[in-house]
Amino acid sequence: MKHPRTVDDVMTHAVVSVRLDAPVREIVRSFRRWGVSAVPVLSAAGRVVGVVSEADVLGKVPGDDHEGTGGSTAVHLMSAPPVTVPRGATLAGAARLLGRGHLKRLPVVDDDGRPVGVVSRGDLLKVYLRSDAELAEDVRHELLTHLLPEGDSALTIRVVEGVVTIAGRLPESVPADLVVRLARAVPGVVDASAEFTTAS
Repeated sequence: MKHPRTVDDVMTHAVVSVRLDAPVREIVRSFRRWGVSAVPVLSAAGRVVGVVSEADVLGKVPGDDHEGTGGSTAVHLMSAPPVTVPRGATLAGAARLLGRGHLKRLPVVDDDGRPVGVVSRGDLLKVYLRSDAELAEDVRHELLTHLLPEGDSALTIRVVEGVVTIAGRLPESVPADLVVRLARAVPGVVDASAEFTTAS
């Protein structure tokens, strides 16, 4: 099983989008049909140039006049420039973008700015559903790859409900706090702690 590390690993590949000239009714139909609260707006070249959310529609479409909303299109309603994320971004990086902007989802774009998927808060939370066995294997792999290339036979890695405990002997050259930080950085790990003795 591939361990999720980037946005590309967890994103939804289907993208619901609208054109710059999409009228309000078409935008709202897209919300309702696909069960989404925001859609990216694409230029004629297919690049993401903005995002229209339910809040954008409710906040910018006149509601007190008698002329209706026929003149309002995506280009007038959208928030721009859009907040997007590349498919190779880390899960932590995407989570920071969502949190900073108080957003529920982000368009995922390729190198040319064209949409390849959407990542939501729920997508990012999927990593916390990984099994403890998977997490233990991933933590061990990270330690072997980055800190202990000669082996980790002196270490015991235990994971319970996403909480990692590492025990055993460490080489003098390896700082204990670095081991803990590396374990905490593994997607899906809730917390990590260690009880080490130093190998002579």
